[in-house]
Amino acid sequence: MQYFSLGSPNERYSLKEVLFRGLAPDGSLFMPEEIPVLPDAFFDELPGMSLDEIAFHVLKPYVSADVEDNILKRIVTETFSFDIPLQKVENGIWALELYHGPTQAFKDVGARFLSRLLGHFNQGESKKLMVLTATSGDTGGAVANGFHNIPGIEVVILYPYKKVSPYQEHQMTSPGGNVHAIAVNGSFDDCQRLVKIAFNDEDLRSKVYMTSANSINMGRLLPQMVYYFQAVAQLRRQAIEEAPVLVVPSGNFGNITAAMLAHKMGLPVKRFIAATNANDVVPRFLTSGAYEPLQTIPTIANAMDVGDPSNFSRLYYLYANDISRMRQVMSSFSVTDDQIRQTIQSAYKEYGYVMDPHTASAFFILKHHVLTNETGVFVSTAHPFKFNEVMDELLPNGLKQAGYEIEFEASANKQESVIESEFEEFKQRIEKMA
Repeated sequence: MQYFSLGSPNERYSLKEVLFRGLAPDGSLFMPEEIPVLPDAFFDELPGMSLDEIAFHVLKPYVSADVEDNILKRIVTETFSFDIPLQKVENGIWALELYHGPTQAFKDVGARFLSRLLGHFNQGESKKLMVLTATSGDTGGAVANGFHNIPGIEVVILYPYKKVSPYQEHQMTSPGGNVHAIAVNGSFDDCQRLVKIAFNDEDLRSKVYMTSANSINMGRLLPQMVYYFQAVAQLRRQAIEEAPVLVVPSGNFGNITAAMLAHKMGLPVKRFIAATNANDVVPRFLTSGAYEPLQTIPTIANAMDVGDPSNFSRLYYLYANDISRMRQVMSSFSVTDDQIRQTIQSAYKEYGYVMDPHTASAFFILKHHVLTNETGVFVSTAHPFKFNEVMDELLPNGLKQAGYEIEFEASANKQESVIESEFEEFKQRIEKMA
């Protein structure tokens, strides 16, 4: 398997080149040159497979040219070392809980897989690899945990100042060592822009050996396919054979892109729904046909506060850049903060189920757009405690009663400095670290 740039389809790159570059030389995203369809025998055996067995079979076609089977088995075993359960909420409605990893967010999967792949490929290199990451919340903690103490790698995490939860900030700033968290006076889009400019700055790239751990990196995106296969496996263990409607909370649109890649590999999904907050560029696109990014709007579902989703170009490519083809399998709707708040309260009152704001956005959309004769699976992306300030306001004592409290103390290593969203200041920081 080789990879190509969406901007230069005739150029081919190895997996190692793709992982270490992050972005293609022309600034575009990478995609695999083909999407393999898994054989019928795989789906026949799927219900009886363990999570790491599923991961090995799904990911092998994408890495086998560069990674031996025994190495891949070790990497997926280390990556998928925690449960990914499918919880029944009511008849016909299931929650795919992705928050049982070490930083309680779905991004643990991608960050752990990527860190181990990069560590494998970087063995024997004479200089350190610098991993740049922009985060709106959960990515930073997952990357900090996944890459902490990986030999030969330094990590820089940019997060929007005062726009992440205290626990999210704690997870980014507490590891120290080879993990450097920097607050940016701006939005997530500003953080992401700085990372993209860095990768396109030839002067900086000549001095610093660097890549990205955002979902722009294929090494983050590919393993996210695995938990959708895991969801279908668990449905079949419950004797549910029909293809589900999949509702995914969407900000940078990496998670739903991974789901659609899985669908292209043969995963049975009836249709997809992307749930967004007030940052509704994709719902508007599917309605009007015009892709019009806007300034990011802050919401209580802050990990979805993305005004110009990076992965949309990948998503669109999967359907030949044809909106009519995309509309056949995907729809997208936005929710307001008030609707999210009401959903958190009503879900707890009616089902005793505690969900964070991002999960609530997906559940709200499912309840309004999935039919009663369909099986609906909504993706629960983060532990409710990660947004404890919002949760405590909406559900007084609810987290404690559900056993969802986490004890933590602010780290002495907490990053106090804040940089402006100007590239030159960021570049100087990177050069000093290198």
